[in-house]
Amino acid sequence: MSVGSASWSFTEDDFAEITKTLQRFLYDSNARCSLLVDRSGQLVATVGERPNFDPTAFATLTAADFSANDQLAKLIGETDFNTLFHQGERESMLLADVARRVILVVLFDNRTTLGLVRLKMRQTVEDLATQFEQVFARGQSGSAAPPSILADADDEIDRLFQ
Repeated sequence: MSVGSASWSFTEDDFAEITKTLQRFLYDSNARCSLLVDRSGQLVATVGERPNFDPTAFATLTAADFSANDQLAKLIGETDFNTLFHQGERESMLLADVARRVILVVLFDNRTTLGLVRLKMRQTVEDLATQFEQVFARGQSGSAAPPSILADADDEIDRLFQ
């Protein structure tokens, strides 16, 4: 599936399963916080310690960072970079592509190591990719939620102008 194609949404059960996966990852890796961001910059979920910054603005910047690095990868002959690492004096973050549509962002400090976070992230990315592929497939098949009230409004507006 191409990046940014078609819209998607998930159910409460999907959200619960995704949250459970992220909570298990944070526990296993001893990381502080994980955020899921879609490639358009929308915040999907935040699990763990509450960030001390605006997570919505952070999500937008994260998506831009990932997009910029995709272009850098192409310049050096790679198709993309599926993980990015940013290290600070006290805080670090590791970003990973999930199913070409979502970015997993992990914030961690000196309570853990990059090696442990990367090790635990591999399985988490696989688990999340499976979960999101099911969501995307359901969206493509059209068997997701019933038509929204806006669809009815569009039909009514069309009838008014006939």
